[in-house]
Amino acid sequence: MKLYAFLATLAFVFGGSRAVFTDSCLDCICETASGCNPNAGCVWGGRSYSCGPYQITEPYWIDCGRLGAGWVPCSTDMDCAERCVRAYMRRYGTYCTGGREPNCEDYARIHAGGPNGCTCPCTYDYWTKVRRCCGGQWGCD
Repeated sequence: MKLYAFLATLAFVFGGSRAVFTDSCLDCICETASGCNPNAGCVWGGRSYSCGPYQITEPYWIDCGRLGAGWVPCSTDMDCAERCVRAYMRRYGTYCTGGREPNCEDYARIHAGGPNGCTCPCTYDYWTKVRRCCGGQWGCD
């Protein structure tokens, strides 16, 4: 038992805490992306197509682990798309924040701007829309 407690302490000290990507944050990202429309198709976003209720691009889908039967089938399936977004946030959440525990603002901005999206001024407007859905700065954390 003492060994377990020691190992758990080491894991916490050296591994840091795992940030929680809340369902409310995920829901507001979905709402901001497409009105959380399960029938949202693919749209041209100026540089690439994005598909489904979370408006997932092909590079995003690749980075989330190539889930499902392909980019479009996964992106347009609510369950697969949600798993993809969660996997993407697990991969890039603390990468973008430099190791700091991410919050909903970080996650929303990563979703909109990619792995370094939480530091790009180009994603602030997207976060403003997600924050409005959350009911304020900390409503989705």
